[in-house]
Amino acid sequence: MTLKDALTSKMMTPARIGVIIGSQRNPRAGPQIATWVLNVLREYQNSHSTTDRRPYDLSLVDLNDHHLPLYDEPGIPSQIKTPDGYAHEHTKAWSRCISSFDGFVFVTPQYNWGYPAGLKNAIDYLYNEWKGKPGIVVSYGGHGGGKAAVQLQGVLGGLRISVVPKAPALTFPDHDFLVRASKGEDLGLAGEGGKQIWVKEQEDIGLAWAQFLDLLNA
Repeated sequence: MTLKDALTSKMMTPARIGVIIGSQRNPRAGPQIATWVLNVLREYQNSHSTTDRRPYDLSLVDLNDHHLPLYDEPGIPSQIKTPDGYAHEHTKAWSRCISSFDGFVFVTPQYNWGYPAGLKNAIDYLYNEWKGKPGIVVSYGGHGGGKAAVQLQGVLGGLRISVVPKAPALTFPDHDFLVRASKGEDLGLAGEGGKQIWVKEQEDIGLAWAQFLDLLNA
């Protein structure tokens, strides 16, 4: 197979994009908001031609499905090239999961101007599995999460992830919404109701996603 054939084959194979739920609270609003973000991206996918781009599939990645204690590997992630190079089974499983994706959307809440410790811990377990892939940050919270997004973008840059500069921020519309989110109650984000909230932010996500797809196809 020639290099041109290999590149053509890769462009025809759908890229796998992981939408990472950055919250591990119980209760939590993270799954609802990450699913809303995923649905916005699918709407974009359905309304834009992909004839000149690599096709892609979107999947949720829930940190609660990966039981990672505070980093406990004896090795340095940047020196480990395959899942078998890790000492612990939980790290090997996490490595295989992240290795299976070609890019990432990090959906994170903001805690006291920062992003969750659990998300930082999960990121720090790996290095080469993240390296060289595109990433985008979408934050949310009572203040939108912009400060957390800036911090997370800096960390992702340290992992050599190609980070989209624009980080859409989802500000909770009112106090009642914040209270329901903190209790993990239904936020009305599913179906048609989800299209009525964060209308401007949906445009922001679309603009950032176009930049992400350029990185994915670079």
